[in-house]
Amino acid sequence: MDGWEVALAAPHPRLRPGVISYRGFRLALGRPRRRLEVPIGAVTLVLGFVPEHPVRISGLAGARQEPVTLVSVLSGLGTTPVLGEHDGRLAGIEVLLAPWAAFTLFDTALHEVADRNLDPDALGVRPGPGRWASVADLAAALGALPSWRARFALLDEVFARWADAGPPCCGRTVRAWDELVRTRGAAPVGHIADEVGWSVRQLENRFRERIGIGPKAAGRVLRLQRARRMLMAGHTQAETAAACGYYDQAHLSGEFKAMTGCTPREFAAVRRTPRAPGGGPPGTDRLADEPTSLVLA
Repeated sequence: MDGWEVALAAPHPRLRPGVISYRGFRLALGRPRRRLEVPIGAVTLVLGFVPEHPVRISGLAGARQEPVTLVSVLSGLGTTPVLGEHDGRLAGIEVLLAPWAAFTLFDTALHEVADRNLDPDALGVRPGPGRWASVADLAAALGALPSWRARFALLDEVFARWADAGPPCCGRTVRAWDELVRTRGAAPVGHIADEVGWSVRQLENRFRERIGIGPKAAGRVLRLQRARRMLMAGHTQAETAAACGYYDQAHLSGEFKAMTGCTPREFAAVRRTPRAPGGGPPGTDRLADEPTSLVLA
């Protein structure tokens, strides 16, 4: 019989707003599962508990990124969708991070992980002196704990240590990102640069290092994130295009296809397909109240 559990938690207040959320999961579905993941305005860290049950991640047909098979995964900001596939058995914790916080926690220029899915141990992060030699060891330690509460508490401890040891992200980068998020990707790049006292070139360089992608590309991701939410809430394509700053419906449809691999109509049709009894956990989206994933047949 199929089974699953999902546990949600907010990180310790000290870590917020940089560490956005924790989501623990255990799946025993009895059959393989495929999910389409579309770009979002957050860095994703998945800490897998069971090496025998990895995830295979690939781009859509024609994508330049090579398929990878991983137990724990770090996914940077990007503008292209990916397919995640597993054998139906999976356990771990998914952590969402503001990109500027990921820069500090992983002590890594984020253009190194942009539009990529990689093993976090490839970055050389050491989770803590004398306790674990690798992120894989940390993930195994999390899986061995008796409760989700204990696992989330350990993550709070580890992330606090990483935050203290990592390079702080400058306040102007955080303000620039916050302005882009506040305007849902609509703020012009020149306006953001003026707001934080940088030239456009300086802003682009800082974003590449500390956010992962340029401000214009990040704005595209955030605009489409809002557009997906509006379309799934029942707004028309014309209303959505006007509200989100697209030139017209054709512009919206083109951006939607480029960043999700399907048209708005196709995306909505899969989202609204009734799930068969026992078809898996009801919540698959990475962001609360945001349509970020499609469960595929």
